[in-house]
Amino acid sequence: MNCNDLAKALSEEPQLPLEAQEHVKGCKRCQTLVNTLNTPVATEPLSPATLQQIAEGIAINLRPVIPVAPAGHFFGAFAVIFVSIVTLCVYRMRALAIAVMPPLEAVATLTALAVSTGLVAYSLAHQMIPGSRHRISPRLLPVGIGVLLTIVIAVLFQFQHEQNFWGHAWPCIRVGTPIGVLAAVPFWLILRRGAILSPSMTGATTGLLAGLVGTSVLEIHCPNLDAWHILISHLGVAMLCALAGLSIGLAIEIKGYAVNSLNSNHKGDLA
Repeated sequence: MNCNDLAKALSEEPQLPLEAQEHVKGCKRCQTLVNTLNTPVATEPLSPATLQQIAEGIAINLRPVIPVAPAGHFFGAFAVIFVSIVTLCVYRMRALAIAVMPPLEAVATLTALAVSTGLVAYSLAHQMIPGSRHRISPRLLPVGIGVLLTIVIAVLFQFQHEQNFWGHAWPCIRVGTPIGVLAAVPFWLILRRGAILSPSMTGATTGLLAGLVGTSVLEIHCPNLDAWHILISHLGVAMLCALAGLSIGLAIEIKGYAVNSLNSNHKGDLA
């Protein structure tokens, strides 16, 4: 055994083998190394003032943490807010579309909107709780909801040619978008009770849920049954709100990255 083998044995084994001990007896260099490693290091206990300073430094950024509620509570809150705003708006604007829509189309449309809303609210509730398992990927859900509702509308309603298409579409967009913005406020208050790890993804989901409030109100109120009109001015409200939520979430993430980068650079300069 040579000196290199001894160094390897010291790093791998708690006790030197007999062969290594024999080597140490005849090698002054290894004797010095072993004696240095076996020499106890005298350390002075920290003073109470130093310990207090360390404790204050650790606790300076600590805040009380409120336990996160179960996902079912958040889902229920989203559902109550959704139904309340839709009911209030339809009560004030009247359900003109239901009066002219065939029963099959009415039931199928409202069912598709209810299922889509339930899936989005379910996903959003689980995004608020870190570590939750998602049956459907939150990144794919907004796209899937858009495709699903587009297919339902294309199947149930006829595509017609309107003389003044944008003249009829713009009033619905102008009414539905503020409803979505209004719904986003209580949704945001609920989101504050959770732990958001991906602002962009959660922002898009929240925007879509708020936009579906406006879409649902328009589907119940607007008597225009042209498929192009429904896709652009009704479903378009939900897509616009989803894009707005995604943009806000991305802005929050970019701001967070910039702050973290500045803090890292500052710590590096201090070091």
